[in-house]
Amino acid sequence: MAINDTQISASIIIPHYNDVVRLDRCLASLMANDLSEVEIVVVDNGSDQSLDEIRAKYENVRFVAEGEKGAAAARNRGVAETSGAYLYFIDADCVAADDWVETARRVRTDADMIGGRVDVFDETPPPRSGAEGFETVFAFNCRSYIEQKGFSVTANLITRRDVFEAVGPFKAGVSEDNDWCWRARDKGYSLIYVDALAVSHPSRSDWDALRRKWLRLTNESYLLFQKNRPGVLGRASWIGRACLMPLSAVVHIPKVLRSPRLQGAREYCATVATLFRLRLLRMFWMLRQALGLPV
Repeated sequence: MAINDTQISASIIIPHYNDVVRLDRCLASLMANDLSEVEIVVVDNGSDQSLDEIRAKYENVRFVAEGEKGAAAARNRGVAETSGAYLYFIDADCVAADDWVETARRVRTDADMIGGRVDVFDETPPPRSGAEGFETVFAFNCRSYIEQKGFSVTANLITRRDVFEAVGPFKAGVSEDNDWCWRARDKGYSLIYVDALAVSHPSRSDWDALRRKWLRLTNESYLLFQKNRPGVLGRASWIGRACLMPLSAVVHIPKVLRSPRLQGAREYCATVATLFRLRLLRMFWMLRQALGLPV
């Protein structure tokens, strides 16, 4: 049954691009939640994959198209297309816990912005690849992001519409999670971590997928860093961070070896090797950025 606009209190916004199988899994997980007074909007970024079958399967979900590429534009369009006083952001490749909506409903008045837990799961059978092991150990330390760094990932973020309107839209090209939350923080809005607000996200299964993720994050981080620390001193600071990358790999070896989620010497060794490979590659990218060279 369709929900009348006057009954809607919250809007779930899902950006999507060419990931129909995972979108189906995401929507199925949301259907297991209590969706009373909730609307769901999928904002498609011009996918080549047909959405006809999934549209027919989820008649209560609204699908809209956004021509501007990028999750930032898709999320902004989702906000514009919805009416709920509360905004629940989740990604198309995430799986919501059965009580995700109910938990959001219970805690949404506790702060202006609320970020939750993002668990990592594998989509391939064991043993884990080095990329999967790295993601298992290091991906989505959401409590640290929120309580120490002052931002929440938009894969699991709750806020109010009036907060979003005051802060302004997500910005493309920078690390949009950091940028939006930091702009909100600068306006005095509060952000808290709620462990019970949980979604799951698949690990990157191979080196190429992990490399693409970190190349994007490194580029976005550099743009955001340039914005906050322009000039020669900012560039010198970025070079300093780059040179610390190999040391950070050494420092994080114990975290890998202590992880209870890895199984067997093969997974531990593959994860340590990926840790060093990725940190050295990030150093290379960062030094090229500081020198004005493409990466």
